[in-house]
Amino acid sequence: MDEQPARSEGSGTLVERVMATVRHRIAARTLTPGARLPSIRAFAKTMQVSKSTVVEAYERLAAEGAIRSRPGSGFYAAGPLAPLSLAEIGPRLDRAVDPLWVSRLSLEAGDDILKPGCGWLPASWMPEAALRRALRTVARADDVTLVDYGTPLGLPPLRHLLARRMAEHGIEASPEQIMLTESGTQAIDLLCRFLLEPGDSVLVDDPCYFNFHALLRAHRAKVIGIPYTPSGPDIELFAQALIEHRPRLYITNSALHNPTGAILSPVVAHRLLKLADQSDLTIIEDDIFADFEHTPAPRLAAFDGLSRVIHIGSFSKTLSASVRCGFIAAPRDWMEGLTDLKIATSFGSGRLASELVLTLLKDGSYRKHMDLLRARLSRAMHDTCTRLRAIGIAPWIDQPAGMFVWCSLPDGMDASDIARRALSANIVLAPGNAFSLSRTASRFLRFNVAQSADERIFKTLEEAMSH
Repeated sequence: MDEQPARSEGSGTLVERVMATVRHRIAARTLTPGARLPSIRAFAKTMQVSKSTVVEAYERLAAEGAIRSRPGSGFYAAGPLAPLSLAEIGPRLDRAVDPLWVSRLSLEAGDDILKPGCGWLPASWMPEAALRRALRTVARADDVTLVDYGTPLGLPPLRHLLARRMAEHGIEASPEQIMLTESGTQAIDLLCRFLLEPGDSVLVDDPCYFNFHALLRAHRAKVIGIPYTPSGPDIELFAQALIEHRPRLYITNSALHNPTGAILSPVVAHRLLKLADQSDLTIIEDDIFADFEHTPAPRLAAFDGLSRVIHIGSFSKTLSASVRCGFIAAPRDWMEGLTDLKIATSFGSGRLASELVLTLLKDGSYRKHMDLLRARLSRAMHDTCTRLRAIGIAPWIDQPAGMFVWCSLPDGMDASDIARRALSANIVLAPGNAFSLSRTASRFLRFNVAQSADERIFKTLEEAMSH
């Protein structure tokens, strides 16, 4: 005889645990309306409970309306499609280290919150005076500029200027191969809509920008992490993943990698493109940190000629996160399909933002701002790395460019524990496993040097590490 449902330590009754598992699968959309639930016998074996426990759980879920019984056939997920819950997809994390929660807390933080874990510059570092001048210039534009939709590809003069800027990095793209977007994130989202079907495999770096994980999960992709080295992805493991998973896409930063600050070497770039060509792999090259560079790094799109590499960028990190303006440079024969998809998902382009960016690029304000910003970031990088080393936190790369430094804690310490302790002192950190698909970066933290000037950050870190 099957044993009676027992109480599972720390998680309610076994019946409740089975019910919670089914609800989780529905929230994560692994069980969609009409999908058949596992048989009672199979689920009992999976959950390591009795068949009577599963029967009772299924009956209670049916009473709630979450599932539906079909006599002689089994149980099926019922109701409308559950709202997508990204928090339910992928590994279950403590909310203190959940990347979506870290981003939300950073975005909503008041002036009393320190944010060395966030991914943007302080407002005081941005070109406020130049932005105000450009706004006044745009305000004097004609009525069409102020009130009408932009064209689907976006403002032609800005696309021409972007083509010239990309040429400085060796990327040959005509204005007709460039589409303006609201941001770099929207550019990746649009490309995922264009290229992916649910279940397709996508390669990402491990670690990588954590929003890549969330965005790909929203597209129901299978995300595969490839260990990242100071010169680029581990090529041997990359080649193995191509054979094993036959991925559709690879998404990466080739210059000023986020979060590590690493730079792709020419040798790795050539080997990477050779593998991509052999495997019919498309690469999305996220280049939003390009203007932070002191010395230009190799660009995959330059080596490839925009054949199977799509190049994207934006001005959110360097100019203003409030002025939403990014871009895609893609193969010429993709542009009609991308244009149709953009009309379907966002209609026209944001004309005011494009005009504002164009004004700042043309009048020299942006160039002057970036010259000063690179120098300021270099000083902040030196100061932050010096302070971190003094308390036993070691940068992974010596003096990287840009705003991020990827650091390791002493042996035996866990970055998530340090992050939780820092939260109690109103400091938001970015622990390594938020960026790592394999969860192998528990000793790492990413610091934004532009947000790390306050002495309280280092005092709190030292105290947290001493516990």
